[in-house]
Amino acid sequence: MTGSEASPTFRLAYVPGVTPAKWVRIWNERLPDVPLTLLPVPSAEASDVLRRGEADAGLVRLPVDRTVLSAIPLYTEATVVVAPKDHVVTAAEEVSLDELADEVVLHPLDDVLGWEQPPGEPAFERPATTEDAVELVAAGIGILYVPQSLARLHHRKDLTYRTVLDAPRSDVVLSWPEDATTDLVEDFIGIVRGRTVNSTRGRTPPPAQPKTKGKRTETPARRKPAPGRATGKNPRGSAGGAKGTKRGKPRGR
Repeated sequence: MTGSEASPTFRLAYVPGVTPAKWVRIWNERLPDVPLTLLPVPSAEASDVLRRGEADAGLVRLPVDRTVLSAIPLYTEATVVVAPKDHVVTAAEEVSLDELADEVVLHPLDDVLGWEQPPGEPAFERPATTEDAVELVAAGIGILYVPQSLARLHHRKDLTYRTVLDAPRSDVVLSWPEDATTDLVEDFIGIVRGRTVNSTRGRTPPPAQPKTKGKRTETPARRKPAPGRATGKNPRGSAGGAKGTKRGKPRGR
């Protein structure tokens, strides 16, 4: 495994819709001396960027070339249909593909859902990008299937989206070149897997701090007075130390 000193910075590629902010924040807290550089890349180019060594790791969508790239699953995204706000699809919170079978469907060239042709009536031509397809949806040309994060990324006030129950989903993974698993890559793997700072591989954990117990305040033991010493109490129960006597009623004269 290559030492982390070979890479003074960590380059993280990410594809549209993926938000690395949480992991970047943890990185900056744990490794403030190693700058993390974010590299936005189109989904279709992400694997090539990693293979060419232009990034140390990437937050990308499946599929990736597993012959040269390692991958750790992160999460799976639901698929939604994007449509105008006054479209019939808005009548329900969830829809099925059968319910949309008669709709004109836009299929952008950068589609990430992996189907050859989405169900429905194909549009006259394929838009170049998802962003272009969203513009066509707003123009009333058709509807669009995308992972939910892309619907949020390209949100417009005149459009809405609904979950499609039986559509394929998009898997997001952390991927990196298998033959370049550096210490910094191991550090980032630890972060996305939720390891604590003491269990992150590739780094020496900080020395444990000794536990400091709070001081107990104890009441000093009462010492038994020496024989013959006054204690403030009369051991015989009478005032002035005199012998106790019983006092009777005064006699009548």
